[in-house]
Amino acid sequence: MSNTTVVMIGLGQLGRIFAGGLLRKGCMVVPVNRNDDMAQLALAIPDPALVMVAVGENDLQGVLAALPEQWKTKVGLIQNELLPSDWTRHQINHPTVISVWFEKKKGVDAKPLLPSPVFGPAADLIAAALQAIDIPVRALSSEQDLLYELVRKNVYILTTNIAGMKTGGNVGQLWEGHRGIATSVAEEVMDIQDWLTGQQHDRDRLMQGVLEAFDADPEHPCMGRSAPDRLARALVHANEAGLSVPTLREIAQI
Repeated sequence: MSNTTVVMIGLGQLGRIFAGGLLRKGCMVVPVNRNDDMAQLALAIPDPALVMVAVGENDLQGVLAALPEQWKTKVGLIQNELLPSDWTRHQINHPTVISVWFEKKKGVDAKPLLPSPVFGPAADLIAAALQAIDIPVRALSSEQDLLYELVRKNVYILTTNIAGMKTGGNVGQLWEGHRGIATSVAEEVMDIQDWLTGQQHDRDRLMQGVLEAFDADPEHPCMGRSAPDRLARALVHANEAGLSVPTLREIAQI
């Protein structure tokens, strides 16, 4: 197959955005739906330019476990709550990863908050596809830069979702009216991120990055429908790490 062929696993709201940009750039996009046989498809498309995995967080591990070997060098990932251990456990070593800073809801155009950072072998292709549909992107220069961006996004989305379970409202109201709760949740989330990544991160830099996102869209709602699941996953990690996370445990009792 031509090296302009992109396999798209999952065609939800985000998957359709990426597919639209790739089509605009002249790629052939081959969709993979939930019950399709990936092994059979990989025989027909053994060497695509990119295999974009656009499934939700809960489905990611199952999809990566089932991924045909010949596709593992071409993987692209877009999920929230994403860290290197999520792909290295499946012997996927150099994926292309984008930390998505735009949202897409049904019936509404994509809304960028910040330029979405991207890194990996197909970074140029993904950047060109999104830029073709007016979504800003910025290329990263190293795996360490990517790790910072993934942790930053995790701290943002987990802090706003989990704190929002107690406060409601939007991120501007969270920071202006409930800064103590937001800070406590963020600190505990960063404890979990340090454990998951095996390294300590610059917390001042992370919080500045989170506040940049708050300022970009202060009316962004804190709590989406995934918030309870995010809190549950955070507590599983905290228990495995032996972390006390008292604020998260208090919110879980609400």
